[in-house]
Amino acid sequence: MASTKITVNNNGSLKIEGDFEIVDRNGVAYDLNGRDVVSLCRCGMSQNKPFCDGSHKGHFEHDAVAFQLPPKKQA
Repeated sequence: MASTKITVNNNGSLKIEGDFEIVDRNGVAYDLNGRDVVSLCRCGMSQNKPFCDGSHKGHFEHDAVAFQLPPKKQA
């Protein structure tokens, strides 16, 4: 099993668990204060982006069902 697990929640966030680092576009790490589980916003409504604050409730619908991506394009 991978050291990081990302769960796509129905009607909600991306839950990240394990050994991970989250950085901004400049490569500066967010201070997670020792957390090994966080949730990232998918709906764009959070006041605490990129982290989920629950603002999506009742405003975001997506049934998370895994599927296979098409083959990777050759360079």
